[in-house]
Amino acid sequence: MSSLPPDRTPGPDDQDGPDSGFEELLRSMLGPGADEALRELRARGFDPAALSAGGGAAADPQLFQHVLAQVQRLLSTPTDGPVNTDVSHDVARQVAVAEGDPSVTGAQEREVTQALSVAELWLDAVTDLPPAGGRSHAWSRSEWVEQTLPAWNELVAPVASSVADALSTVLRDQLGDQLGIQDDAPPAIGFQLPGMPAGGIGSDPAALMQRLGSAVFGMQVGQAAGTLSREVFGATDVGLPLLDRPATVLLPTNVTAFSEGLDAPAEEVRLFLALREAAHARLFTHVSWLRGHLRGLVDAYARGITIDLEALESQLADVDLTDTGALQRALSGGVFGLQNTPEQQATLLRLETTLALVEGWVDEVTATAALPHLPHAVPLREMLRRRRAAGGPAEHTFSTLVGLELRPRRSRDAAALWALIATQSGAAARDGVWDHPDLLPDATDLDDPAGYAGRRDAARAEEADVDKALEEIFRTAGENPTGDDGRGDGTREDDGRTDDAPGTPGPGGPA
Repeated sequence: MSSLPPDRTPGPDDQDGPDSGFEELLRSMLGPGADEALRELRARGFDPAALSAGGGAAADPQLFQHVLAQVQRLLSTPTDGPVNTDVSHDVARQVAVAEGDPSVTGAQEREVTQALSVAELWLDAVTDLPPAGGRSHAWSRSEWVEQTLPAWNELVAPVASSVADALSTVLRDQLGDQLGIQDDAPPAIGFQLPGMPAGGIGSDPAALMQRLGSAVFGMQVGQAAGTLSREVFGATDVGLPLLDRPATVLLPTNVTAFSEGLDAPAEEVRLFLALREAAHARLFTHVSWLRGHLRGLVDAYARGITIDLEALESQLADVDLTDTGALQRALSGGVFGLQNTPEQQATLLRLETTLALVEGWVDEVTATAALPHLPHAVPLREMLRRRRAAGGPAEHTFSTLVGLELRPRRSRDAAALWALIATQSGAAARDGVWDHPDLLPDATDLDDPAGYAGRRDAARAEEADVDKALEEIFRTAGENPTGDDGRGDGTREDDGRTDDAPGTPGPGGPA
């Protein structure tokens, strides 16, 4: 890929014109993400077509330099974290509206509010968990992005930080000789990208890679969040708490699109989806430990990621470090050799089980509430089950970014377990399992739901035996605080010694 020399401005004699040169430059830096970057520049008033009005002779060098300054600022300005949140926000908003994002009308808002209100009444009859208590919202796709994007940025931050640190380490090792980077000295001045002014992006290539990595992760997060905004029905579809306050949400545009072509009436579909959203909200709001538990598992898994530096160095050895397009492909192409440790595998199993239990509980409670009222409850339940199991392109993107899948693989097994608990012990016992994380079923219980009650009884019996033994120990200690076998003289039968002076003969003891 050719590029303009760094020390000259494109002029009227350039063969391809400055517009072509700019697009080539941008694509060389951002690779597959160049289209999103071009849309962002146009949204900000920098249309590449304006760089070549009627051909190269009419090009505006000052405007071209202004656009380059925008790209230069992206690479030269330090970010607050491992994910460039400005990039993720801009890309997510663009993707969200790519297929249209009409504003929510008053009629749609009333329909959503009514559906969520009816859902709460139906849920009151089947679960002891009270309503979430927050406001009901009808959101556009853009509003969903604005409200949930902070949670997605936080989700990918640990792995983004690990990747950026590893990349900087490898680059310092590889570029030490040619760029003067020593262990105890700053790097030499002069590193630059094709088409950029000399010294314009700083002198440390490792720092540049961190900024590039931050921008790339921001673009990928924005792409995934924007795509999700076109797929989700509410704020809880992915099974993770994405809002920092209690609320129930539906996206009328997505709900309408989903209901088109179905045999069920649109109102029935809306009510069924409202039941799922309200059930999720109840669980995340009133099971106080669940939000922190899920976030903690995701964070523990991501922070435990280890990057194979030898594999990374081997991959970068074949990359032209002046070709930023190649570096971008390396950053986004999964070349980092993420390795799952045994601890991570155990964390991943706990996370998948918890996600399945959340989805299974919502599935079971929603079905129980819907069956008396919605004629199409059974086919709608099955359709939603298959949709969640298959996942979508956005969920696959997050799988690549974070190294884990947020799909509840065993939601059917979990739903069967919750139904069995309710049948054997009642809805109150089913909901009571959420009282403490230690009571939560594990993978063994999903494998054998029928044996769950027996295992819980055995565990309770074992706990009772331990409590009884401890009670006996404390009772004995309370009855005999001196430890003298009831003699009252501080001596014991076994050695005749006193407690006050170990090794000293007691009365009548040996000399």
